[in-house]
Amino acid sequence: MPIFTFDSSHSLGKVRAVDTRRVDIQVNSEEDLRKARVGQLIAISLPGAIEEWLIAVIDKVIKIPVMEDPTELAFVGPEKESVATATMPRESVLNTVRVTLVGTVGLASDNSTKFSRSLVQVPEIDGTCHVLRDAQLQTFMAVLSAGGKTAHSLEIGKYTIDEKATAYLDGNKLFQRHASLLGSTGSGKSWSVASILEQAAKLPSANLIVFDLHGEYRELSYAKHLHVPGPEELGKTDPSLLFLPYWLLNAEELQAMFIDRSEFSAHNQVMTFQDTVVNEKMKSLEGKKEVIDAFTLDSPIPFDFNSVLTELTRLNEQMVPGATANKEKKGPFNGEFDRLIPRLKSKFSDKRYGFLFQSPASENEYESMAELMKRLMDYSDDKTQIKVIDFSEVPSDILPIIVGLVARLIYQVQFWTDRDKRTPLAFVCDEAHLYLPKKEGKNPVEQRAVENFEKIAKEGRKYGVALLVVSQRPSDVSPTILSQCNNLIALRLTNGDDQATVKKLMPESLEGLLDTLPVLDIGEALIVGDAVLLPSRIKIHAPTEKPLSATVAFWDEWSKKAPTPDFVKAVENMRRQNRN
Repeated sequence: MPIFTFDSSHSLGKVRAVDTRRVDIQVNSEEDLRKARVGQLIAISLPGAIEEWLIAVIDKVIKIPVMEDPTELAFVGPEKESVATATMPRESVLNTVRVTLVGTVGLASDNSTKFSRSLVQVPEIDGTCHVLRDAQLQTFMAVLSAGGKTAHSLEIGKYTIDEKATAYLDGNKLFQRHASLLGSTGSGKSWSVASILEQAAKLPSANLIVFDLHGEYRELSYAKHLHVPGPEELGKTDPSLLFLPYWLLNAEELQAMFIDRSEFSAHNQVMTFQDTVVNEKMKSLEGKKEVIDAFTLDSPIPFDFNSVLTELTRLNEQMVPGATANKEKKGPFNGEFDRLIPRLKSKFSDKRYGFLFQSPASENEYESMAELMKRLMDYSDDKTQIKVIDFSEVPSDILPIIVGLVARLIYQVQFWTDRDKRTPLAFVCDEAHLYLPKKEGKNPVEQRAVENFEKIAKEGRKYGVALLVVSQRPSDVSPTILSQCNNLIALRLTNGDDQATVKKLMPESLEGLLDTLPVLDIGEALIVGDAVLLPSRIKIHAPTEKPLSATVAFWDEWSKKAPTPDFVKAVENMRRQNRN
């Protein structure tokens, strides 16, 4: 039985020009030209193949008036000399449909119909072209759905061109090659993320860690919820609280938080601060020879921050014997830390940073890091396949370094886990532009965070660590990270800079598809990459449990009788940094 059965109603025209993946089709009649729609699929016959067709997507429909030469030659006289005689100019029309080849559909060795992204050959000139519509389109979409539905497929939604056809993503390739999910505010990003999480939660050993910047995913019933504590939660022992003790920070992160590189004494501050921290860490390693032998400044070893502060204060005030017995002079570091010490004290006492400097004593033991990593990475207990970490209480000035700290720790523990005990995991980086910005001109805090994620983007797949980068401003996200994402889920984007950024991530032959970005519906995405069989517009399934990201309907709310606001409570909530 043939794959397609075309009649004259499907005829479009014949191949006129071929350039690698781009093909121009000459359409002879106005009636046939009206069959062509941008984004529509067509089938092109292959030379010498009976049941094999090239599939292409229409990029452009062109109708060009062409003026024919108005001069005709006439022969007169017995010698039949030729002379030019003028005639009225005649106009004809050149109808062209420009398409991009996206794959081949044909019979496999088992006689089943298969679609492949590969292009074994290109069409020949004058090859016949047919529009895929009605029953023929349904036939092809059924082949596409059957090809995408495998043991490792993720049902993402329905194809826009045929809403009866289910669209699948290859779950392996989606995370193996990293992915980006990009779209303007209100385009359906959180909805799409929740849809993916909901399906992943059904897998017995899924391991996804969501960086939630605004608490949008805090009510998902199938997820384990952790949140960085705010000022009012310090001292509590709630298992959902995620304290991140200061000793987990590496040398660069500590310096970025405390040292002002513009100060004249910055070099001495860095050197002395590092030496003091090393000495304090070594006190916690008594009797642990193997760890001492491999010890570096970056080793996550608990140490007493007050002792560091005391030693820096002593050196800042130190007086040493002078030239005469009864006279003293300032020590080598006297006055060098006049600005550093107040900065340390301010951060240490500020309750906004309490999750770093005022964590419970149980969080500062040598064995506590293993328990912390179990909470972050374990997937074996009930509702631990999806872990949502709420960073909404973290001060914005250190948000990048704290998110980067969590990602770095998880990645390093994954790296040092025995290969046969290692289970792959994925970071869902929501609002990525807030902590993964372009590094040019950024402060050291943001640069450290970006470098952590850039390392994961480049090397993470070797150790089973994947990224799903989610952002409403792709033009602000590190291009190094986005360039490593071989799968793109692009929802509606209206900003020109964001559209230009996404176009740079696309293969040149598919750039035409991105012209639809400003007109996509809410929850509709253009999906391109290794994980999808055919680059397509897809209506993403709505999740059963929706995130808390619905846009406020201003006019509707203004049309109702307003509740009486309690400004006293609101002000107290602001002072307490808590809504409870």
